[in-house]
Amino acid sequence: MNRYLTVSELTGYIKQLVDSDMLLSNVWVAGEISNFKAHTSGHMYFSLKDDNAVIKCVMFRSHNIRLRFRPEEGMRVIIRGYVSVYPQGGNYQLYVEEMQPDGTGALYLAFEQLKKKLEQQGYFDPKRKKPIPLLPCAIGVVTSPTGAVIRDIINILSRRYPNCRIIVCGSAVQGKEAPAELIRGIKLFNRLKNVDVIILARGGGSLEDLWPFNDEELAKAIVESEIPIISAVGHETDFTISDFAADLRAPTPSAAAELVMPEKMAMKEQLGVLHKRLCTTLLNRLNHEKNRLQRLSDSRSLKRPYEQINFKRQYLDMLERNLLDRSRFITENLKSRLKVLAGKLDALSPLTVLSRGYSVTQNKSGDMIRSVKQLKPGEELVITVCDGKFQAVYEKNLTGQMEV
Repeated sequence: MNRYLTVSELTGYIKQLVDSDMLLSNVWVAGEISNFKAHTSGHMYFSLKDDNAVIKCVMFRSHNIRLRFRPEEGMRVIIRGYVSVYPQGGNYQLYVEEMQPDGTGALYLAFEQLKKKLEQQGYFDPKRKKPIPLLPCAIGVVTSPTGAVIRDIINILSRRYPNCRIIVCGSAVQGKEAPAELIRGIKLFNRLKNVDVIILARGGGSLEDLWPFNDEELAKAIVESEIPIISAVGHETDFTISDFAADLRAPTPSAAAELVMPEKMAMKEQLGVLHKRLCTTLLNRLNHEKNRLQRLSDSRSLKRPYEQINFKRQYLDMLERNLLDRSRFITENLKSRLKVLAGKLDALSPLTVLSRGYSVTQNKSGDMIRSVKQLKPGEELVITVCDGKFQAVYEKNLTGQMEV
């Protein structure tokens, strides 16, 4: 019998053949992502398929952290990597080192994905945006300290309002280090609290040049800033994540300088108009009050005040007489009613009944005697008449009368 191979040996041999193939060691493959899973370790596992075949893929965290977009189910991509055999699973798979969208720029796709994510988290909600102060005393600018942008901003602000104080925080506006420096500038102004508004500025450029302003951490710093921020990045047609997260978007850095600070001469003219309007209003009010005072001074009440006093005295005397008459009438009426009620009460009084010869008989317990049937011979009784009480003893029942 010929020597046989173990499963491990066979798989290892196949793996050696695949790994030694130059074509498979660095290959570009286009296809559609399916069964995408992002593991907690940071690794990505998925399949790449077309109409006729499918291949398993893995992209380790060390490679996928450089992606500027997030792969999704059904997305068409072009990937670069190498093919090898996974011995434990007994299958070959593609180990991905690079990935880019097929047919759509990776940067644009990453921009749209991040924009959608931050919008869902409320970063762009108009309700959370802070108002820009009307006349800031100090303006902070985070931009390149040597570019044309800062010169334009300073020139415009100096021309529009020379008294304004401008504080520049130099930062890179392009390259990998730019987002961290831009964030540092925003946080520095918030910590020092020495400005009333911040301008985040950069001149025009390609999507790659403006990419630092599409950073998620920078958007978070803008949203968390206690100082209002104006985003002025690129040209009027350029839009970045910073523009959406900021409290106000300016189409250009020069426009930001014009938006943040009103022109001093225009303000003077407006103040002149308001001053003239105020003077006119005050003059009209003064004339109105003067005419009113003149009418009052010409009135009879002010010229002959004693007439009004005497008239009021007569009026008080009349009120006093009416009050006394009314009081007497009410008193007499109440006396009459009281006399009638007293007569009715007297007629109903038991004493009045007793004065007519009647009496009230009670036993020693105080019970009222209403019939001779209640009495026993020899029982002591208390009899009440109109002018007092006396005791009696019941002996017997007599026909038509009672002897005691």
